[in-house]
Amino acid sequence: MIKCLLVDDQKLFREGLSTLLSVWDDIEVIGEAENGLDAIEKTAELKPDVILMDLRMPELGGVAATKRIVAEHPASRIIVLTTFDDDDSVFDALRAGAAGYLLKDVSSDKLVEAIRTTASGNSFLQPSVAAKVLAEFTRQPTAPATPSQQDLVEPLSKRELEILQHLGQGASNKEIAAALFLTEGTVKNHITNVLGKMGVRDRTQAALKGKEMGLIQ
Repeated sequence: MIKCLLVDDQKLFREGLSTLLSVWDDIEVIGEAENGLDAIEKTAELKPDVILMDLRMPELGGVAATKRIVAEHPASRIIVLTTFDDDDSVFDALRAGAAGYLLKDVSSDKLVEAIRTTASGNSFLQPSVAAKVLAEFTRQPTAPATPSQQDLVEPLSKRELEILQHLGQGASNKEIAAALFLTEGTVKNHITNVLGKMGVRDRTQAALKGKEMGLIQ
């Protein structure tokens, strides 16, 4: 069971989200918070696995709360769920330690996938957000990368390189499976291998490192 804490200053939104998530057998909403300070207190008290965090709230905003929670309770994974997708909001949240970033118009299936993915220790970015991250990384003043796997623990196979390309596009396991005609379980195994060979912790880091090494076009 994945224990979730909902953080949003709009009570109606929290109630609707709680009702939506109650449909899923493996997700339990264990608490709600109306601002960042409340979220920090509830996290210490309830020890949630995943926190759905709004950004702009009274008392203390989502970025500051995320930074505090990540430092004090690293086992609780944070997904930003907001209406804002401007560059400052995205990068501030990710720098604070958010493991996921979704917009509030996301589908319920995608939200649940994000919760499950982050609960398992991986990151989850909405495709439009993943594109912003890679675009920002590309703009950094670094020397042009020549495709090379010399620095990897073990070279990626042809299939793993295909998987990495899709990670760079922010694709979900389900979307990768459909594109490559694989099962989601096979995709998950390939991603685990990619992370291990690249020496990174999650999908976002794999995408960034892949871009840096010239493995993602």
